Amino acid sequence: MKQSAAALPQEIPGDVIHALVRAVVAQVKRRQQAAEQDILRVPVGVSARHVHLSPEHVEALFGPGYSLTPIRELQPGQYAARECVTVVGPRGVLQNVRVLGPPRGKTQVEISRTDSYVLGIDPPVRDSGDLAGTPGAVLVGPRGAVNLKEGVILAWRHIHMPADMAERWGFKDRDLVRVRTEGLRRVVFDRVLVRVSPAYRLEIHIDTDEANAAGLKNGDHVQVIIHDQ
Repeated sequence: MKQSAAALPQEIPGDVIHALVRAVVAQVKRRQQAAEQDILRVPVGVSARHVHLSPEHVEALFGPGYSLTPIRELQPGQYAARECVTVVGPRGVLQNVRVLGPPRGKTQVEISRTDSYVLGIDPPVRDSGDLAGTPGAVLVGPRGAVNLKEGVILAWRHIHMPADMAERWGFKDRDLVRVRTEGLRRVVFDRVLVRVSPAYRLEIHIDTDEANAAGLKNGDHVQVIIHDQ
């Protein structure tokens, strides 16, 4: 029986190749867009050592009737003030420590672990306002001094998140998340506290030790990667 010759492959027309390429490129773009929608990128704010003062202590340090002078907004309704104080510990001092406003119910000093070695104290990692059982320090201003019995903490790294964004991403106030940094010294920060409020602007706050370890600066971004259980 006579056998037929094997069919030779035919050349694919150029317009078909171009159509296939366009389809593949479009599919890749759709996948990238879908992946990006699943990534929450948060701008970084590096918090250097600072002090929150009660109204009573503002007057004790700067004089009767004194009002803080805002110089830069940090979050809506919160600001860095022009005023600075000196923080004195058993071993050393920290000078030119920025005061943040507005005044609060209790005075609070937020420092880094490196700062704590300078002062000679051992503050715990705490959320803002959780001051029970924390060490104290002496604050010195231009018009007086205050001897704090407690109030010095290492601030718990945290994300300020607007309420509408939290709802969209499924977060609630005081959730704990993990975040991944970018760059050559990338790290994963575990147990990052989420604070939710309609007044907040999205930003993660870390201290100078954490920022230096990860090679981060103000305006860089991190990615929220998972809820902690």
